[in-house]
Amino acid sequence: MTQSTKPNPVIELKTDQIISSRSLHRTEAETPMPVLYKTSFSKLPHWDFEDVYNQDAPPRQTSVRNTKDETFQKAFLPNIRLFLHKDNINMTEWNRLSHFNNPFGFMEFNYNDVMASVKLIPKPNEPLLVPKPGSGGCVHCAVVGTAGILNGSRMGKEIDSHDYVFRMNGAVIKGYEEDVGNKTSVYVHTAHAITASHYWLTEYGYTSVPHDEGIKFVLIPEGMRDFEWLEGLMKGERITVGSYINERPRTFYAGQYNESRFYVLHQDFLRYVRNRFLKSEDLNLPHWSIVRPTNGAFTIFLALHTCDTVNAYGFMTEDYKKYSNYYFERHVKTDVIFYSNHDYELEMKTWTKLHNKKIIKLYQRTDSETETEIAKPH
Repeated sequence: MTQSTKPNPVIELKTDQIISSRSLHRTEAETPMPVLYKTSFSKLPHWDFEDVYNQDAPPRQTSVRNTKDETFQKAFLPNIRLFLHKDNINMTEWNRLSHFNNPFGFMEFNYNDVMASVKLIPKPNEPLLVPKPGSGGCVHCAVVGTAGILNGSRMGKEIDSHDYVFRMNGAVIKGYEEDVGNKTSVYVHTAHAITASHYWLTEYGYTSVPHDEGIKFVLIPEGMRDFEWLEGLMKGERITVGSYINERPRTFYAGQYNESRFYVLHQDFLRYVRNRFLKSEDLNLPHWSIVRPTNGAFTIFLALHTCDTVNAYGFMTEDYKKYSNYYFERHVKTDVIFYSNHDYELEMKTWTKLHNKKIIKLYQRTDSETETEIAKPH
């Protein structure tokens, strides 16, 4: 199998074409295409329909559409399909998405294994967020990462003043409220993030995921273990196979799991974020198949597609070497760890660029703040 392999039996689409559910229905395939394997490619394969994405109607209204930056406007799709559910997947869609590695598609996956969980995902409530009373019809959001820049920042009150607050991964809050706030409206995670936090973060006071009343949970389906997680979660049962066998997923949501407030990000949205905003040079290397944006990066772009203003806190800035890896590492300064599956420098430069273009507001420290606060334990 080579990178020039034609995508039979998937329809070939022009780059600018939007796939509509009607056209998919007319041309629906009857059987899964042959499985493609990551080892067949020495770098990220590029298909004729690489930059083609499902889009929903009507378009979402976000102020990002009004930015004067032409480059960003051209790349930004306000109505990109955000969420995967049982009504927007069929055999033709499966075959198209099977050309892309996870989490951007279903490469190497077995149709029946994945569909066992996807067919349980109900159509989610949209929009994800609605304007608060008195907000003038706008949705103001904070996205809170876990970077050490927040240690001693005293940004908690400002973060909580937003209409909605996004968090992800090991969102340790108790004991750190002064720096990171205590409000969470949307929690973005993978099966790995929500389970590993219980093992790695208890020494920092972690007890559970954020569990505000009415919180919405968003899953990034990064691998087969996430689909196995989904099946157990949706059924309210123990997982019967794979990495989390015998685990009961619902016990990890601190009593706040509700099917109507649970969302799964669509592979097209994840691929769009990578292709148009965070396409790393590392995708040309032999380990291309594990290279993807961080969960925090996906969360920022989710916020940009659901909010009118986005302020980002706890993300990597150019002076990252001054801070510990995580904000909850108060009494020791650890180096920021660069894992090979993420291009941290690319993301850092992207946040700075979006900040300078006034598309997001990125929290950055001044020298005086760093000197007086960053190493001071509470």
